[in-house]
Amino acid sequence: MHHLSPLLKQASQVCVDHGEGSWLVDTDGRRYLDFTSGIGVTSTGHCHPTVVAAAQAQVGRVIHAQYTTVAHRPMLELTDALAERMPEGIDSVAFSNSGSESVEAALRLARQATRRANIIVFDGGFHGRTMAAASLTTSGTKVRTGFHPMMAGVEVSPFPHAYRYGWTEEEATAFALRELDHILKTRTAPSDTAAMLIEPVQGEFGYYPANKAFMQGLAERCRQHGILLICDEIQAGYGRTGRFWSHSHFDVTPDIVITAKGLASGFPLSAIAASEALMSKGLAGSQGGTYGANAVACAAALATLEVIDSEQLVDNAARQGERLAEHLQGLQARLPMIDTLRGKGLMLGMEIADDFRTPRGDLAARLTSAAEEQGLLLLRCGTEGQIVRWLPPLTVSSAEVDEAVARFTRAVEQVAA
Repeated sequence: MHHLSPLLKQASQVCVDHGEGSWLVDTDGRRYLDFTSGIGVTSTGHCHPTVVAAAQAQVGRVIHAQYTTVAHRPMLELTDALAERMPEGIDSVAFSNSGSESVEAALRLARQATRRANIIVFDGGFHGRTMAAASLTTSGTKVRTGFHPMMAGVEVSPFPHAYRYGWTEEEATAFALRELDHILKTRTAPSDTAAMLIEPVQGEFGYYPANKAFMQGLAERCRQHGILLICDEIQAGYGRTGRFWSHSHFDVTPDIVITAKGLASGFPLSAIAASEALMSKGLAGSQGGTYGANAVACAAALATLEVIDSEQLVDNAARQGERLAEHLQGLQARLPMIDTLRGKGLMLGMEIADDFRTPRGDLAARLTSAAEEQGLLLLRCGTEGQIVRWLPPLTVSSAEVDEAVARFTRAVEQVAA
């Protein structure tokens, strides 16, 4: 790894040379099916020709046009394109570089707009690694350990993790909403609560989708008390779940949407979006940043939307997600180590456990390592690293889905031997 920090741990042994579509090729020329998509970033696959051409053309015009100093056309066109895809009433966009930055921008806006201090997040949410974002994260201790004291004003409410609790979804939902009401009565009064921040489909904790009753319960409480509803769509948004935004599965309208990852097919770009009226309640000068809305990244983001539309990638994510889930459910039916499968679209998590539902991160690690030997790249998540996650690009074909499952099946046979 040359002089790279030893604190940065790679999930694979691959040193990539180039990529195309769903495939990566290492420096020895070996091809791998990439079902990680750079943790959900390369939504249009690796080096999509339309995205590459747009970035190359923009590099020859202007690379860095600092967006609080001058405007540039890719940024202005991207704000229009994003506004068209946002929920009704959301028509104002602010850019940053990373998901963590946009989470913090959403937090800042919520506090300034409401003049309230507290934020409610939900158990298992992952929102980033910077100080405020890490303070909002409860998917695991790795982004918080040795980093205390964390930011004040954060309250954690249960998420309806039916599998984790061993309950039905209805029981888990009723419990989570009941506890949320208890928190509003005992730990943060509605008059002190600026926002509720949620991943509609949780990522790092284990690919847990919320459900309609829970999400609508949050929205109802937010409306009742003047609390802002913020949806973190960083991983689950942009078509990943078979809908353009994951919150649309649950028929709710957030006040603020956060997006990143798949936004620009691999170029660093993130954004928050809200109504102009809400944005205007923030303080002047509170949004910005040196590299935010980079011209090349914005051009790539516009091309990404062009590809999503022209190739109907949201529909493809829904269709291929169903195909992949059917294959994996077949494996689950004959492999006791696969305790459950959950997620939506092309965002599926496979829980690896023993006969007593004890998480087996060690076994999941062996499975992903064996899959790599078979030429398939997969990632793990969950508190014990026990969840094998399936995250192919939205461009993935039926043949590639079938091939990935075939390679994983060989990996399972290798581990079980």
